[in-house]
Amino acid sequence: MPRQKAKNKRIVLGLTGSFGSGKTTVARFLQRLGAKVIDADSLAHESLMRGAPAYRKAVRVFGRDILNQGRSIDRRKLAAKVFCDRRLLSRLNRMIHPEVIRKIRQEIRGSTEKIIVLDVPLLVEAGLRKYVDKLVVVSINRPIQIKRVRIKTGLKGEEILCRIKCQLPLATKIRLADFVIDNNGSLSKTRKQVLRVWKTLRENQSGG
Repeated sequence: MPRQKAKNKRIVLGLTGSFGSGKTTVARFLQRLGAKVIDADSLAHESLMRGAPAYRKAVRVFGRDILNQGRSIDRRKLAAKVFCDRRLLSRLNRMIHPEVIRKIRQEIRGSTEKIIVLDVPLLVEAGLRKYVDKLVVVSINRPIQIKRVRIKTGLKGEEILCRIKCQLPLATKIRLADFVIDNNGSLSKTRKQVLRVWKTLRENQSGG
């Protein structure tokens, strides 16, 4: 799918960041403003559900101990296996990324909204930049990032660092960004930045 010019009727906006940087919060604000949000995490979860091809591959590769009592994949158990082993994480990504990308492209084609947001943690790493017109990166300082993730998930500091280090450095993503949202402050400050990005996109659409 070719990249669209900013002044076309529809803008596909890539949204990414680092683990726990606040990407979901920004996506929620954009959705409230009227954007269509395509959540790659939800699509990845669907691709690992019982009966899906990636489910069978994941069980075969990572073992039946990743299953819960209902025989569905326990994502926390799976994460514990892959996030501190780049080789295993790469194998998991190869299982699920093709299906997730296929579903993303399908949703883009079927969407009628003028702004579509691809909420993708590994947007840059998975080569999805070619599907977006503009890139938003959510920035956060490491100590605040670790503190917020620990409160939200209960993960230990070393587990959080493993997940952060499995992604491209945030500084690298920021250099690629068209817009950067600083999420170190309050929700109100983040919301104001999102609104500025939204207004800029809408002005571009109208040719302003």
